[in-house]
Amino acid sequence: MVISCKTEQKIEKKKLPQKRPNIIFMMSDDHAYQAISAYSNHLIETPNIDRIANEGVKFTNACVSNSICAPSRATILTGKHTHIHGKVDNVFPFDESQMTFPQLMQKAGYQTAMFGKLHFGNNPKGIDEFKILPGQGQYYNPDFNTNDGRITVEGYVTDIIMDMTLNWLKNDRKEDKPFMLFSMQKAPHREWLPAPRHFKEYTKKTFVEPATLFDDYKGRGTAAKTAEMNLLTHMNWAGDSKLYPEMMAELGIKDMSGWDLEAFEREVGRMNKEQRAVWDSVYRPMMEDFKKKYPSMNKTELMKWRYQRYMQDYLGCIASVDENVGRLLDYLEETKLDENTIIIYTSDQGFYLGEHGWFDKRFVYDESFKTPLLIKWPNVIKPGTTNTEMVQNLDFAQTILEAAHIVPPSDMQGESLIPLLLGNNEEWTRDAVYYHYYEYPGIHMVKRHYAIITQEYKLAHFYYDVDEWELYDRKNDVNEMNNVINDPAYAEVVIKLKKQLVELRKEYGDSSELDQEILRKYLEAKNNPDIETVPLH
Repeated sequence: MVISCKTEQKIEKKKLPQKRPNIIFMMSDDHAYQAISAYSNHLIETPNIDRIANEGVKFTNACVSNSICAPSRATILTGKHTHIHGKVDNVFPFDESQMTFPQLMQKAGYQTAMFGKLHFGNNPKGIDEFKILPGQGQYYNPDFNTNDGRITVEGYVTDIIMDMTLNWLKNDRKEDKPFMLFSMQKAPHREWLPAPRHFKEYTKKTFVEPATLFDDYKGRGTAAKTAEMNLLTHMNWAGDSKLYPEMMAELGIKDMSGWDLEAFEREVGRMNKEQRAVWDSVYRPMMEDFKKKYPSMNKTELMKWRYQRYMQDYLGCIASVDENVGRLLDYLEETKLDENTIIIYTSDQGFYLGEHGWFDKRFVYDESFKTPLLIKWPNVIKPGTTNTEMVQNLDFAQTILEAAHIVPPSDMQGESLIPLLLGNNEEWTRDAVYYHYYEYPGIHMVKRHYAIITQEYKLAHFYYDVDEWELYDRKNDVNEMNNVINDPAYAEVVIKLKKQLVELRKEYGDSSELDQEILRKYLEAKNNPDIETVPLH
């Protein structure tokens, strides 16, 4: 008698390389995933950023825990939710007692450096050498806080930050030590000023309008209907659209924000004589043409004009970012440094590019909540991989520490992406992420809300001056146009997600009591002129 025996074939799990890698963390400010051609090329081609995706992994469900600049950056450094590290918004201070992952890497023998925009704190912890933009920084001839005091550097900020990055790699890197290098761009943060080499090309471009540019918010709740980030009614005319202040006066257009004219002078006014001459040669004729047309333009025409002006400058800024990413990648390949270097490209959150008629971020809706995340690690990550798991900026610290063979502190709240990078996807345990936005009442007037998000659904609770729930079917309503919280077909989904949300809040140490305590302190700080806050715009 012959017995047929079927043997199970074991798939060997890929292991973490023993040699500690170098790590380069590149982050831009407000870089929407829609403006990276690895995700979509309907607006711009970004061939250099795409190289990271083509040679590594692209995450399509990467997201943030709180869509606003300084809180996101503090979460990246600590691996903790914003209510834990204290930087819940741009008013509250960062808890300086918090451990950051660069401190742990420095202690473990890594050489560390940071160049560009941190947005909070002038002396980043755990960093050997730094050149940091004060606050939001400037696009032209920017100031930097350094180990040796403040300096001013002539030129365009995106190029300067990469100059500093490459100079450190070429001249200051110690070949006998692994390194952790942060190269963090200001661009494309408001008030979008491209480099002179991109003025003519991008101001002549016309971009595809989003399908929801003229959204009326019928299917949404109070929060979407009352937010103040509409391209036509809330975007600054001088600071954002670059209409000269004297032309605003001639046309009778008022400074509605109270800092529109100041923003123009702060940014455009910082240019030197040569830079301003190039600027004026392109922008003045364009604005003179608009001045002639403005009296006869209706609201639809004005909205379309403002959208194109926005995209021309925003995407012009990204063109420089992409060029400079290419400079870094080329150097790493030429020197073969890339062979043992993890390269990460991301943003501090997403951004609206006219979707729903908006600019800015803050909401848990996808354009704001999702962020680009591309990672290259030669001989470890399979080239051209796409990953759809719910990963978060909360996870970066633990991921980098594990890659460097450093045990993360037990109070970090993320989940290391290492299994996903190695291709051991079955080891990933998370199926939902937690989100919480706090800065209200404040600029853009996006209401306070917390949420649970899975690949299929998004459940959010807006609170403080409203008490409203919203549910979106992420698979069947990709533009999030219809709140189905009261649809009987989703009743069981709502029950399940509300229960899961309660569990997540408990797991991460959040609660209704903490919501109220943070709100009380926020309102006190907003009304106290003696409390210095980070500039909100």
